[in-house]
Amino acid sequence: MKAIVTGHTKGLGAALAANLLARGVPVLGLARTRAPQMAAAWPALLEEIELDLADGAALAAWIAGGALGDWLDGSGAVLLLNNAGVVSPVGPLDAQDPQAVLRAVALNVAAPIALSAAVVRASAGAQRRILHISSGAARNAYPGWSVYCATKAALDHHARAVALDGERGVRICSLAPGVIDTGMQAEIRATPAERFPLRQRFVDLKETGTLVDPEQCAEQLVDYLLGAGFGAEVIADLRTLS
Repeated sequence: MKAIVTGHTKGLGAALAANLLARGVPVLGLARTRAPQMAAAWPALLEEIELDLADGAALAAWIAGGALGDWLDGSGAVLLLNNAGVVSPVGPLDAQDPQAVLRAVALNVAAPIALSAAVVRASAGAQRRILHISSGAARNAYPGWSVYCATKAALDHHARAVALDGERGVRICSLAPGVIDTGMQAEIRATPAERFPLRQRFVDLKETGTLVDPEQCAEQLVDYLLGAGFGAEVIADLRTLS
């Protein structure tokens, strides 16, 4: 078994990668930076690729280069954890930088969809499990989050359609992990209220200690990913899974 984790250097992605490595699962981490402490702890299990997943041309070149197929060669089971994502730009349309919108769509939507196809094509004969890290924002519209809501909803719908294809050896789930205490939450709390009217709700979650610890979330999430029931619910919420 091998796993690919996008955005493995911080937040939930770092917790997911570390959890898999601690279970002895080799991890290929894709991110703009590296994770030196993680690499030092698991030198034989972690391979890292410095790659800006919002750069479609760079991602396409890496996929075409054959490194993915070489790394997956001989693996009987493959896990793809599409974790990398951004919440910005935040605000109404007149506050959104079009370039930031393009980067968000590339990172939040194009990269995970392209990687899903690339991994399945490069691992014929293996059992493939694809996990999109989604959000409650995919299922509920929030003021100021039109880009984030739309991109996460796209992952949900991608998972629904892939499940309908019924490809042999492919399971997929788009899963909302809950509200986790990561750098993204700090970014949300730092957003002016006029751009994100629900800001105070997230401030309150931090101040009341309601945010979920990334390591705790990763433990539950990986247990589900490796469990027999993965993919039975194509659109899922970690907080309500039995």
